[in-house]
Amino acid sequence: MIDLRSDTITKPTVKMLEVMLNAKVGDDVFGEDPTVNELQARVAHMFGKEAGLFVPSGTMSNQLGVKVLTQPGDEILIEKKGHIYNYESSGASMLSGVQIAPIEGIKGKLTPSDLANTVRGLYDWEPKTTVLCLENTTNKGGGACYTELELKKLRTFADTHNLKIHLDGARIWNAITATGIKPKFFGEIADTISVCFSKGLGAPVGSMLLSSKKNIGRARRYRKMWGGGMRQIGLLAEAANYAIDHHQSLLVEDHRRAKELALVINECEQLTIDLESIETNILIFEVLTERAVDAVEKLGKHGVRMVPFGPNTVRATFHFEIGDEQLEMVKAVIKQLYSR
Repeated sequence: MIDLRSDTITKPTVKMLEVMLNAKVGDDVFGEDPTVNELQARVAHMFGKEAGLFVPSGTMSNQLGVKVLTQPGDEILIEKKGHIYNYESSGASMLSGVQIAPIEGIKGKLTPSDLANTVRGLYDWEPKTTVLCLENTTNKGGGACYTELELKKLRTFADTHNLKIHLDGARIWNAITATGIKPKFFGEIADTISVCFSKGLGAPVGSMLLSSKKNIGRARRYRKMWGGGMRQIGLLAEAANYAIDHHQSLLVEDHRRAKELALVINECEQLTIDLESIETNILIFEVLTERAVDAVEKLGKHGVRMVPFGPNTVRATFHFEIGDEQLEMVKAVIKQLYSR
């Protein structure tokens, strides 16, 4: 079975498991795990932030970012396709007591024009808008990336309106690979950043929140409160270290393969895809002749797994377990099923 459902499905490689077995560990609740301490310092430095906090998931990292930047009753702005709005079980309202204002953008991205007249709080009967949430790359937006100029304009908008910025960087490594933007630039744009090690990079577990020492100190307390305090976490931190060192360079091939498959999909009369939208490892296409769930079931019967992403929309996501041989097999199945 060729699994293109997500880049989270990868399993640790033999070499990754070897370094995990040899990791130096301690009790992280006491702050005594040397490997996770080193990883937190390393990644914080990469992105130009004072501190980092390793957490079990990207959802926890995002929710901690929202928590430390807001007060109950605040409002946060996000593009309507954003992960925090769509895929985190209403966590922002439950855990932080904030409401989310979804904004229509393009491919999951926002511009200052999209945000015109969205900041509220002048009157007592309005919620107070305090945070702008951005996602890079965008998931439901098909792996689209922000440019440096786009992010600078959004930072200026945030400063003008006294907003903080949280950056959901679940696939920030893909964005770095595709755009060439240096990690420290993102640290200049965002007040809090969530980065993931299990998407794209292929570590088995883990994300990290990056911010100021003060914010990370608060986040650490909330992490414990929410059940995210862990013990000998160096085993997972060493996997993340290995993934940064050895798997980040593989992302460019994931992007190439996604674009190659998009070209084949574009030639199929029963499918449609926007070739210009393929920037990273995600491709989203429309099925013209049947429902997405039926298409996914049919593909599965031919040894290819994808996910329905709308009534007629299907998503495929590339990762390092998909090589050129697997890519050619997927191409053949797509042609067989959807070319007249």
